[in-house]
Amino acid sequence: METLNTTCVIAGGGPAGMMLGLILARNGVDVVVLEKHADFFRDFRGDTIHPSTIGVLGELGLRDRFLGLPHTSVSTLDVVVNGNRLHPIDFGRLAPPDDFLVLAPQWDFLNFLAGEAAKHPNFRLLMETEATELIWEDGAVRGVVAQGSDGRLEVRGRLVVSADGRASVLRARAGLRPRGFGVPIDVLWFRIPKPEDLAPHTLAYVGGGGMVVTIERDDYVQAGLIIAKGGFEALQLGGLEAFRQAVLDAAPHLRSALETVTDWDQVKLLSVQIDRLPRWYRRGFLAIGDSAHAMSPAFGVGVNYAVQDAVATANALTATLRSSEETVDLRLLDGIQRRRMPAVAAMQRIQLAAHRTITRPEGVRLLPESLPTAVRLAIAAGTPLVQQVSSRLIGRGLRPESVSPELR
Repeated sequence: METLNTTCVIAGGGPAGMMLGLILARNGVDVVVLEKHADFFRDFRGDTIHPSTIGVLGELGLRDRFLGLPHTSVSTLDVVVNGNRLHPIDFGRLAPPDDFLVLAPQWDFLNFLAGEAAKHPNFRLLMETEATELIWEDGAVRGVVAQGSDGRLEVRGRLVVSADGRASVLRARAGLRPRGFGVPIDVLWFRIPKPEDLAPHTLAYVGGGGMVVTIERDDYVQAGLIIAKGGFEALQLGGLEAFRQAVLDAAPHLRSALETVTDWDQVKLLSVQIDRLPRWYRRGFLAIGDSAHAMSPAFGVGVNYAVQDAVATANALTATLRSSEETVDLRLLDGIQRRRMPAVAAMQRIQLAAHRTITRPEGVRLLPESLPTAVRLAIAAGTPLVQQVSSRLIGRGLRPESVSPELR
């Protein structure tokens, strides 16, 4: 069995793994990233790159190059509730230049990070290579056993970072078990042509007892119908017409576009879960991103919290990984968890509260179709405050991370 020796082994080529690998490699740390798939092309991943992540790219000198890729810049996001268009999110209230959100397929973002990291000779990305076991020696993790396209191999290093997602194999091998929180919803993702008369960027349509999320791409819309947890089979029994009607109840303007959905194969179930590890580390091992805390799609913050985990990890560990120390001090790993956990737990509580609201009948009937004048005036008066809070909460996060000056 082939053996590779490195300093840091990162399992998982998602946003957390690729960003951590990039920052470490730029700063002289030998890194191997293992990605089990042959490419980054997976649909129904988070497509929102929030102002906090754009800021990180700017600190690394990569902002302009990233924004040179095909993308859509969004300053505001509307929500339509029972026909009433609201304007709760305005990233223009953030400090420039990172005062907008980018809509771009996640595979473009990951390919970009991989391309930048590949410019450094101490970075290696092994595709079609899945970490399946941990190598333990003297009570510490010293590497992984992986299955690659050419067979099994060992990748040994002073630190193994588990960034292999919400179904992480490695965290289980490390004896770490997440605490799950009951989520009452699932999402049915589907793709439809972009309507010619599409309104301004709209995050969600709420009405008729349901909710539809919409994400614009170049020539189509990625849409998600919120359903009750485990309710997909019941909906399928009613046929595609029942599915279309559920979408139209919330977003009637999508009627013509929905005619292109002619087979259940075009509708993908995303089982929503929220969980987090009580402990993120062992000696020689650290979990970050979805491996440490699975986030709901609510507010689209998952990618950005994963990136912030990576930044916090790089800030805390780069000096140690560049040194000749044999092991990474557990206090450093504990410090990363202590820094990131409060923001993660708080956002998960907000997501759970949002899910409970939209699954109650009264929650999706927040406003009548015809608003009294007094209600309209109250909404108009309160919108600036809501925008101020939401732009910070969603755009920057509860504890935004900044790349330390010595690592930029």
